[in-house]
This record gives sequence, C-alpha cells and structure tokens, in this order.
Amino acid sequence: MSVAESELVQELERLRATLTQREREAAEKERLLERYAADLRETFKRERERAQELRRSYTATVRALSNAVEARDAYTGKHAERVTAYGMEIAHELGMPVSEVSELEFGFLLHDIGKVAIPDAILYKPGPLTEKERALMGQHPLIGAHIVRGIEFLAGAVEVVRAHHERWDGGGYPYGLAGEQIPLAARVFAVADVLDALTTDRPYRPASPIPVAREMIAAGSGTQFDPRVIGAFNSIDDLVFERIAAEID
Repeated sequence: MSVAESELVQELERLRATLTQREREAAEKERLLERYAADLRETFKRERERAQELRRSYTATVRALSNAVEARDAYTGKHAERVTAYGMEIAHELGMPVSEVSELEFGFLLHDIGKVAIPDAILYKPGPLTEKERALMGQHPLIGAHIVRGIEFLAGAVEVVRAHHERWDGGGYPYGLAGEQIPLAARVFAVADVLDALTTDRPYRPASPIPVAREMIAAGSGTQFDPRVIGAFNSIDDLVFERIAAEID
C-alpha cells in the first residue's frame, strides 16, 4: 500500500471515529431532551392539578358564601346556582372567551352578598318599604362590591356584584348606568336573574313556564335588557333551561 493510500485509510478511519463520536453525542443530547420534556410534562401536570384543586377550593368557598346569603331568603331556594347556570349558557352563546366565562361564575354566585349587611327588618318586611328603607336596600350592590373587591381571586366578580341591578335604559341602580356602560357580565346576569325569578314559585305568584318567561323577557329588550344579550338568550333551546331548572331544584 502506498503512502498516499495509507494516509487516505487513516483519514477515513479518523472521520468514522469522529462521526461515531458525533452520533453518540447526538444520541445523548436526544436522551437529555427527552428527559427534560418528560420532566416538563410532569411539572405541567402537577401545576395543572394544583390549579384545578385551587379552583375547586375557591368554588367551594364561594358556594358556601352564596348559600349563607340565600339562607336569609329561604323562598329563593337555589336561586344563585340556577342564575349562574343560566348565565353561563348565555355567555357561551354570546361567544365570550372561556377564561371570561369562568370568571363570571363567582360574580353570579355572589351577586347578592351585600344583603348580609341589610337588617332583617327590611329584608323580611312584608309590606312596602319606606323611602329610607328602599335607599338602604339599594346600597346592597355597593356593599357587596366592597366586600369582594379586596379578594384577589374574586376580582372578576366585582363588576357583576356592583352592577347587577343596572338597566339597559339607565333606569337601574346604584349608578343609573345605561347601555354599554354596564359591564357585559352584568347585562348577561340581568337576563338570567329575571328568567329564574319568573320560572320559580314565589309567595305572591306561581312560576311561569319557560316559553312564557321568554316572551316576557324579550319584551324588555332595549329597555331593561341589552338586545344583543336577548338575541343570544333567544337562540338557546327551552330544553336547555328546563334541564338546568330540573337539575338545580
């Protein structure tokens, strides 16, 4: 074998050795990346589980608060739970982002939390309220907003609590907001709230069927209610609301 041939063979062997070393290094890097990816997947899974557990804990706390408020007003039954379920359906139909819809739940459940500060003599008064008593009752949205505003995980609930008695035509309270001045979440709540009020028995009248309640609510489009929210509400089948009412009874 000539010198040139010998040098060529040596060079080929060197190149093969280098290639083998590069392949081993690449394989090792691939194994490391796979381990990193597995670690990240496991970390993400644990974080997601912790977030879900935290969300469940928050929800349980909010539901307990909601139940405590409703315990003072026994005839409404599970009003807050039904309104929440109705409102979530309407919000989904409106195309509100999932993240926003999930934030609405706490506001819907706690809409009347301000009533904890209203004296029983006013809350349970069988006859008409005096002007002073009405003024005090009208403060419960502001009281409720003050209660929840300092709690970080309830930040999304404040607008519903504060504005759930506003009207599209500006005739509501506590601020007399009109149209799109009213947060969308509160406009959705207003429709869900009246739907539940009309379709449940009250001491002064029996419950109305869903179709009848729907007609009565639709009549308030442009005055009491946001027409766009009414449009979304009207596109939801009666069976959806009937199922919710049957499940939350």
